[in-house]
Amino acid sequence: MADQNILVIKLGALGDFVQAAGPFAAIRAHHAGARITLLTTQPFAEFARRAPWFDDVWVDTRPRLTRPGDMLALRRRLRDGTFARVYDLQTSDRSSGYRRLFWPGPMPEWSGIARAASHPHANPQRDFMHTVERQKDQLAMAGIAEVRPPDFSWIIRSALRFWLPRPFALLVPGGSAHRPKKRWPIGHYSALATQIAQRGVTPVIIGAPSEKAMADAICAVAPRARNLCGETDLSDLFALAREAEFAIGNDTGPMHIAAAMSCPTVVLFSKASDPALCAPRGARVAVLRRDDLTQIRLDEVLAAIPQNSATS
Repeated sequence: MADQNILVIKLGALGDFVQAAGPFAAIRAHHAGARITLLTTQPFAEFARRAPWFDDVWVDTRPRLTRPGDMLALRRRLRDGTFARVYDLQTSDRSSGYRRLFWPGPMPEWSGIARAASHPHANPQRDFMHTVERQKDQLAMAGIAEVRPPDFSWIIRSALRFWLPRPFALLVPGGSAHRPKKRWPIGHYSALATQIAQRGVTPVIIGAPSEKAMADAICAVAPRARNLCGETDLSDLFALAREAEFAIGNDTGPMHIAAAMSCPTVVLFSKASDPALCAPRGARVAVLRRDDLTQIRLDEVLAAIPQNSATS
């Protein structure tokens, strides 16, 4: 498909976007002479523009059916793109529905789960596969046989601008606000930060701007901790993970970054999510799971940190 236009759809969330890096690179390698466009959402657009996988990045504003003008604008843009093939790595109802926007044609080839897709991911077990294996399987059915582990060596930003005392460790106490059962209690994180500081490691708390007050509560108990919630972009998170001694956090997006950067990583899971389907992947990842996160003890978390870190 040299000299043709290819569209990749990946809207989010953060962990899913990180785990799509291997497929992004595989699509780029398979279509070496093509112009590849990514359709994504605003949080990932600037990062994707700096990545080596895409020639263009479009922002999907998620138009609603109640705003037909916005939907028609997206339809016009998709049709004007003259795409030969679409790789729908989101495989949601929304992204699958975008295939209908090409009607009445010409219709691009389509890899995904949309009705009448030319290259459907037809594995009946797809909903029981980990995200990484599911995407590999989808691309294999579309003719891309090799998907390598993600390579983020192109990210050259350093964490030096934060002036952090070394060594430091990352704590990620936040996550989906509407899923509180995925969060280890803040009191536990406060005790963890205190223990880490006593071992000579600076606790560095990362998260969204909305999680700043939560991080302040941890810092009030562990004053050596640093609160970077709301101060980092995606490239900063990769830089911090590359330079951290280890990372400990809930089942949330930044933990996928830590794992991908080979940072010793401990991820805490409750029954609200299944690590068999969505756990971060990396060479130095430990998963602790209990039905109720309050059942995970501080000593268990510290003991689970992969070896060769500052606390071992």
